[in-house]
Amino acid sequence: MNIKHPLSPLFLTFLFFYLHPIPTLCSADYDANTTTPSNATDFIRISCSVTLYPDLCFASLYGYANAIQQDPARLARTAIGVSLSRARHMAAFVSNLSREADYGADPRASSALHDCFSNMDDAVDEIRGSLNEMRRLVNPGSESFRFQMGNIQTWMSAALTDEETCTDGFEDVGDGPMKTAVCERAANVKKFTSNALALVNSYAEKGTHKLLNEKNV
Repeated sequence: MNIKHPLSPLFLTFLFFYLHPIPTLCSADYDANTTTPSNATDFIRISCSVTLYPDLCFASLYGYANAIQQDPARLARTAIGVSLSRARHMAAFVSNLSREADYGADPRASSALHDCFSNMDDAVDEIRGSLNEMRRLVNPGSESFRFQMGNIQTWMSAALTDEETCTDGFEDVGDGPMKTAVCERAANVKKFTSNALALVNSYAEKGTHKLLNEKNV
């Protein structure tokens, strides 16, 4: 899998915000914690506190502050887009290494790389499916919203699992620069997907609470 334009996935994700508006919870309905954000940057920083890697979360998303504003749906969608871009780059990286390893002397390394690519390629498909579902998202507080968010949570969770198992085959591969590079890059990709999943879970929880509140009225 070759990526001729490395920045295009992020750029296209950015364009989605303008070309495909999606229904969202307003900022009054959503609060990541007890602090009220004063601007988009603060909103992103506060929202990232629910993730396992808040500093990485903020660093990867604050550049989209003008597009995100204080919109949790756009925030989750952006995080998914960033995760997709990282996974695509990783899949391309492993794919190139696997082609080179096919001519190498270590069949275990070749097998591990092919397995890693297969897992990472599956993760790309699952994250892409999540992003597409976010583009079709209906109004929060509806049964359809809960169903759609359930799909997104399932796919993002599956993607994270695939990324985590990407390097399993390297346990039998001797230490070296290639193994180190793959394992380090895979670990980094997992952080972005983990953060995206956390923001998706947070948004889904708020939307579900809105649905339950409306039923109790």
